[in-house]
Amino acid sequence: MPNRQSAIDNRPSQADPVTLELYRHRFEGVADEMGVTLRRTSYSPNIKERLDFSCAVFDGAGQMVAQAAHIPVHLGAMPASMDAARDAVDTWQPGDIVILNDPYAGGTHLPDITMISPVMDDSAADPVFFVASRAHHADVGGMTPGSLPLSTEIYQEGLIIPPIKLYRGGTLNEDVQRLLLRNVRTPDERRGDLAAQRAAHTVGTRRLHALLDAHGRDAVTAYAAHLQQYSARLVRHMLADAPDGTYSFEDVLELERGEAPLRVAATIDGDTVRFDFAGTGDAVEGSLNAVLSITQSACYYVIRCLVDAAVPMNAGCFAPVDVVAPAGCLVNARPPAAVAGGNVETSQRIVDTVLGALAQAVPDRVPAASQGTMNNLTIGGARDDGTAYAYYETIAGGMGASAAADGLSGVHVHMTNTLNTPVEALERAFPFRIREYALRTGSGGAGVHRGGDGVVREYELLAPATVTMLSTRRRHAPWGLAGGTNGTGGCNVLRRAEGPDEPLPAQFTRRLQAGDRLRIETPGGGGFGATGRE
Repeated sequence: MPNRQSAIDNRPSQADPVTLELYRHRFEGVADEMGVTLRRTSYSPNIKERLDFSCAVFDGAGQMVAQAAHIPVHLGAMPASMDAARDAVDTWQPGDIVILNDPYAGGTHLPDITMISPVMDDSAADPVFFVASRAHHADVGGMTPGSLPLSTEIYQEGLIIPPIKLYRGGTLNEDVQRLLLRNVRTPDERRGDLAAQRAAHTVGTRRLHALLDAHGRDAVTAYAAHLQQYSARLVRHMLADAPDGTYSFEDVLELERGEAPLRVAATIDGDTVRFDFAGTGDAVEGSLNAVLSITQSACYYVIRCLVDAAVPMNAGCFAPVDVVAPAGCLVNARPPAAVAGGNVETSQRIVDTVLGALAQAVPDRVPAASQGTMNNLTIGGARDDGTAYAYYETIAGGMGASAAADGLSGVHVHMTNTLNTPVEALERAFPFRIREYALRTGSGGAGVHRGGDGVVREYELLAPATVTMLSTRRRHAPWGLAGGTNGTGGCNVLRRAEGPDEPLPAQFTRRLQAGDRLRIETPGGGGFGATGRE
């Protein structure tokens, strides 16, 4: 972290403001167009419909220059992937693509497959820029369909890919691809989604080459640096306006058995902030452990949300932020700890914990707790023709209210930024149907401003399938702020074709039969402000 900070702050800055804004949109436009290409050419509903992917541009030193407005947990953690790729590769050439998903070597969890490509220029032997994408692949093997199992070690979660070249000089390493596809349940879908990521990189590389040809390498790389400095200044200005001090908060994460504490001390010192997770529980037996890059990503996200100005998202946003956590704890896991759920569930709780701490420093800027879970549902089995399928979705919930407004209802919040899978697309692609999809009226917490409501989503299976659910905020509801009441916690219910309803825990794997229904009721957000009424 200090190296990133000095690398940004020590660069000279002589940027024209108008030109700076033009370059901001030029770089962001590259990432946006990559995202459009990835969405339009992908195979899986998870990428095509839910938009569970992210794209970004990095400079030749591996510093993020721009990102599209995709998934916060992906992009805040992607610098670790860039570092891992650059450490693993000695020589880059045009057409190279490095692929990785190893959480202990730059990844987050195994379904998130990252690709990184260099953008070369004839005047330099080293890359001038890099383009990167990260997409959540609906299955990468492992002990249950969808690759988000109730695992106890990472080897149960799927195929682990260290940083390796899938393409070398534009030529596919077919042996590597065969190895990857042989270890997943849906090889045709995976082949198509990997090709879609490559197509996005082709577009991003072309657009950056066009920028270099039109404006020259010196100007383009200089303004990439200026943008990072600009973002760092804006974040520092926000931190300097906040009162110095150390602000502590504790929250709790529900486990398959028991629960684990998360503790953070946020220290604001002038124009910097340090998040120290000392006191957080040890890594757990289940899959809700998080690697440090996820913890950093959650902290970066919170700081970015608190900045009033439209700050360009790049490495400069991270420069004033330091994140530390004890090695081997829940938010800085060590191999071979299972981490499938850390990326999706623990990241949300880290955000809640950090927001709870900063609410003491800047109470008017911090909302009450949102639903605090992604309600991760995977369903896998076979269609009537015998072909395998793997479905993955996160389910929306309520947003926490703030000093300014009620929370939104039925939205994806914080570390996820996806859409839902439309019912029509889901029922066309998979052997189940949606029996109910509605707002969970009244689930938001009361207050001067009410928390947003969660949703109800009920699935009916049309064929036997294995179902896995990773969720939290079932026993501990999202908290309110400034006297607002808590939101309503979520619940999972099995409605069997024959027999009574069965309440299900926050995390479970079940083999269900045709006609069985799974009902998910997601949490509402916390309320903000006391109403003066009991």
